[in-house]
Amino acid sequence: MKQRCLVPAFVAAVAFVAATCAVDSQHTLALTGATVWDGTGSPARVVDILVIDGRIVEVGEPSIPSHATVLDFSGKWIIPGLVETHAHVSGYWAPDRITDPRSRIEEELGLFASYGVTTVSSLGDEPPPTRQLRDSQDTRFLERARVTLAGPVITAVTPAEGSAAVAENAAAGVDWMKIRVDDNLGTTTKMPWEAVRAVVDATHERGLRLATHLFYLDDAKRLLQMGTDLVAHSIRDAEVDDEVIELLREEGICYVPTLTRELSAFVYGDRPEFFDDPFFLEGAKKSEIDRVSEPAFMQGIRESAAAARYREGLGLALRNLKRLSDADIPIAFGTDVGPAGRFPGYFEHLELELMVEAGLTPEQALASATRVAASCLEMGDVGTLEAGNWADLLVLGANPLEDITATKTLEKVFIAGNEVR
Repeated sequence: MKQRCLVPAFVAAVAFVAATCAVDSQHTLALTGATVWDGTGSPARVVDILVIDGRIVEVGEPSIPSHATVLDFSGKWIIPGLVETHAHVSGYWAPDRITDPRSRIEEELGLFASYGVTTVSSLGDEPPPTRQLRDSQDTRFLERARVTLAGPVITAVTPAEGSAAVAENAAAGVDWMKIRVDDNLGTTTKMPWEAVRAVVDATHERGLRLATHLFYLDDAKRLLQMGTDLVAHSIRDAEVDDEVIELLREEGICYVPTLTRELSAFVYGDRPEFFDDPFFLEGAKKSEIDRVSEPAFMQGIRESAAAARYREGLGLALRNLKRLSDADIPIAFGTDVGPAGRFPGYFEHLELELMVEAGLTPEQALASATRVAASCLEMGDVGTLEAGNWADLLVLGANPLEDITATKTLEKVFIAGNEVR
């Protein structure tokens, strides 16, 4: 096919093709023949995707330059990369042989990517190299998950402490502020409301947004009235009511279920079935499997009153998710992976399954994990496969719109057009 100069109308705005239209062949990629679910709300269809310098130029029937690398995915499915709105990037999940702090974070972000999680919002307590990695990811050479961060979780007990913590985090260049309003099932003291108010106000004065860890329905209402910008966990003590639905709807606040966070609190009382899933074993940290498989650890989970309460909380979280979804509240995909026992990458696929178990359709769950999640993070160039966006996408062996477990037929992952799996 004859090469021609491709200059869509949006090129000047996103500046990803040289003005001369001279394109280096190694940076031009065409993915052909697959059924593409692009995440925009359009029906899935067999189309081609043209990528130049890491960004999508066209989805449809593009003229493919003769120098392009063409990959035929006939019979496969292509969807956007998964966008995780609530994780904790720490380096914990890197192999023990890696000791350099930055390399550990890079390795962990590579683990997310290998499972198809191409963007990760880390909501708190990330090591310092995380910001360096965030600041260096706007490149076509990226080969690991993108990351945003919240910095130290704010646990102030006075308004002055809260305002000072916000100022410190803002100076460090965070994307979000994060607080916890929770008593951990009555075992700790909640952050005082006057300190919460100070954090909300100081956050908004700086043009930033606040994500809140919570558990209780009444706390959710009060936080929404104060102006929290992201409900970072399910409400797990009671059924959601019309008041909280209206509060969420009023400001278009996104709700993050984190269903696998509850699952992790009790699932290791017995050997979980997913320990035998080859997809899980591809990247699971063996030392962590061994730790949660210790007989004494498993017995402790079985005898734990807290584990039983969190199991009950998962049931409420599932019912609340369905009601909020039916009320058209934006559901932002998130898991709270990262801490011990919550396996990054794989747990995102479990989260999708739990969302469908709650009553969402596979397409609703996928939309939550792509377009909606990116919108909730205000990331305009990921989450959908359309012109101008980064070519962060997954190639699956089966149709995820029929069976959500098809996301585990993951064959290839591309980030900025680079094959990372």
